[in-house]
Amino acid sequence: MGQMTTINDGEFEAYVAEPSGDPRGGLVVIHEIWGLVDHIKHVADRFAGEGYLVIAPDILTEAGITPEVGTELLRLRQSSDPEEQTRLQPMMREKMAPMQSPEYGAWAVGALRKVVDHLAAQPGVEGRIGVLGFCFGGTYSFALAAADPRIRVAVPFYGHPPEQSTLAKIAGPVLAFYGEHDGGLMEKLPALTEQMKTAGVDFEATVYPGAGHAFFNDSNPLAYVPEAAADAWTRTLAKLAANLR
Repeated sequence: MGQMTTINDGEFEAYVAEPSGDPRGGLVVIHEIWGLVDHIKHVADRFAGEGYLVIAPDILTEAGITPEVGTELLRLRQSSDPEEQTRLQPMMREKMAPMQSPEYGAWAVGALRKVVDHLAAQPGVEGRIGVLGFCFGGTYSFALAAADPRIRVAVPFYGHPPEQSTLAKIAGPVLAFYGEHDGGLMEKLPALTEQMKTAGVDFEATVYPGAGHAFFNDSNPLAYVPEAAADAWTRTLAKLAANLR
């Protein structure tokens, strides 16, 4: 089990999961739109169990989505109660609005670079650093890889690069995962693939038939697809091992 810490003299919190021996590398794990909830901590623990030093930062409390707020939003999202569904939409609009600003985006990328600073200073990491994220975190995985050349490999799950990202600055390979029924992202995937090719980025996209958004999240019974999640886990471990030697 990991523990909470603070980054950059208390600017924001993060969950740190350490391997039992010398690390195989460092990994930034970026949470979904629900924030640093228990599911993400569990994912961090799983990667630590595979030998990686993992830091999962909380970069949504800054925008007003604390883990407690995120947990409640996800609970409402999964509820079959019509009254709770009625509450969800205005609450989502209110809580998601602050993160749409360019100022927040710049802060978030800067915060993630400070996580990389922290990882890079840890014994045994030796510059072997990757990033992985889900949904919101998938988007910011692209953004961090474009903003920080120390990222050797990026594994975004159902994300899309922010418009302000300079894709040609991505230094390492990108392994991206999508669900076939994740309409908006699937519509953008052909153009993204072409943009990555033009930028000279080693980009590999895996699309799972029958899956939709958030198929990896085993705490979300409405979205979780065990077969796709298991395959993505295996492919992710192989990609990390090949690039964080």
